[in-house]
Amino acid sequence: MDVDMNVKTSVDVGVDVGVDVDVVVVGAGPTGLMLAGELGGAGVRVLLVERRPHPSEAAKAGGLAGQILHLLHYRGELDRFRGPQTGPEPAPRFPFGGLHLDFTVLDDSPMRAVLLPQPKLERVLAERAGERGVEVRRGHGVVGLSQDEDTAVVEVRGPDGRYEVSARFVVGCDGGRSRVRELAGIAFEGTAFPEIERLASCTVPDSVTVLDDGSLEVDGVGRVPFGYTATERGVFACSGSGGTMGVYTAEVEQREYDDDVPMTVAELRASVNRVLGIDLPLGEPLRMTRFGYSAKQAGTYRDGRVLLAGDAAHLFPAGGVAINAGMMDAAGLGWRLAGAVQGWAPPGLLDGYAEARRAAAERTLLHTRAQVALRRAHGPTGDALRALVAELAVDEQPLLRLGALMAGTDVGGSASPGHPLVGTVLTDHALRVGHRDPRFSGVLHGGRPLLLDMGDRPELGEVAEAWSGRVDVVTVPLDERPADALLVGPDTMIGWAAAAGEPAESAAASLREALQAWVGVPPDGR
Repeated sequence: MDVDMNVKTSVDVGVDVGVDVDVVVVGAGPTGLMLAGELGGAGVRVLLVERRPHPSEAAKAGGLAGQILHLLHYRGELDRFRGPQTGPEPAPRFPFGGLHLDFTVLDDSPMRAVLLPQPKLERVLAERAGERGVEVRRGHGVVGLSQDEDTAVVEVRGPDGRYEVSARFVVGCDGGRSRVRELAGIAFEGTAFPEIERLASCTVPDSVTVLDDGSLEVDGVGRVPFGYTATERGVFACSGSGGTMGVYTAEVEQREYDDDVPMTVAELRASVNRVLGIDLPLGEPLRMTRFGYSAKQAGTYRDGRVLLAGDAAHLFPAGGVAINAGMMDAAGLGWRLAGAVQGWAPPGLLDGYAEARRAAAERTLLHTRAQVALRRAHGPTGDALRALVAELAVDEQPLLRLGALMAGTDVGGSASPGHPLVGTVLTDHALRVGHRDPRFSGVLHGGRPLLLDMGDRPELGEVAEAWSGRVDVVTVPLDERPADALLVGPDTMIGWAAAAGEPAESAAASLREALQAWVGVPPDGR
């Protein structure tokens, strides 16, 4: 990181300076709203600014999927997000680069989803942030940014003119065209793909029959097969279930679309005709969205007092992963930023956010770039490639590996030569328990690091008591356990583990070291 060491030191230890707020979060999408709620829950003074005057009603994403569902379960908040979902939890079958991966053959799918269109998701997150004291200003866009050793200052244009807000930190959660990233001079390199993707779900018109295998029988056209069809003009996909049908197209277009201009049924039908050469009847639209794909990552997620999260930090060329990644960014940044604001963060804690989430994004870029190659290939070679991958994905081990990548639970493997769980994320599979085991619902409700005791090790809880208020201790006895105890971050990252039967002396010593690295010296200075 290209930051003077004096700046880094003052940032990490939380110098007492006069500021208007502790943190300005820019962008009220899922990432910004999640982060604002995380910070507000930790007692941090937050201002959330959003350039758009009203929440968007465009269902850019259809729900939550992946590791964020584990996190919400461990926070005890999953039911809140499942409440407004638009249907039952779907069977674990997910698109992957022009294929559909069927995880129903596994005893425990590594990838699951909750159907929650983005406008409903943002409403839940906005309510959550408001309950935690977050101020939200809509119709206020950032037009300037500066920082020094002690503060960051954002210049904002609102309905009544320009004004400045000083803060300890500014976080850009303002999307792929991030103004914060631009003003900070942070590079955003990668590939912008020329395709325009269109995705819709709609009712089934009278002239279309949904077949048992998800294919469509269209009057005057014949059978349109379930799944993906690659042509020289693009990619088409369809699926049917009950009274709804899903339609997807991807085609190269040398133009840009305004995100605020909604897609129409006529536009989608014209795209299907260009790609597949048929006139496909469509019913009443239930969800419609249009988007482009890029594979990009910011040169750094942190420049002094300016940080990035979500699409401002990374863009992935496949669907179903951006919200999971962005909300996990927010969970990983929130508690670290709170520590920097409140003065207990040890040196390097904020840099740990950048390192961990960049590594996770690299894994997501790996599989989403591979999906580009799979879905764009057409003709006999493309068909052969997809057929081979489909054959491999029938076997358990490839399915588990691909599912972990898609879910964001594969963050690059263990980062430690010690216990294999260190450097990975907490999941029910890692705990060796059933899906959403109720014993673990709410263990991370405090939004703080957690010492999870599964082997009746009270001496380790006594060690953690020195950091009371910064670390929670929860005991959940397990006979078949992966470790006697785990130190888990509020973002589900595992930072330390005591092997089953590890001697008390060595376990206590390594736990103290891990706690100091995450939450600094104990409040009493011991």
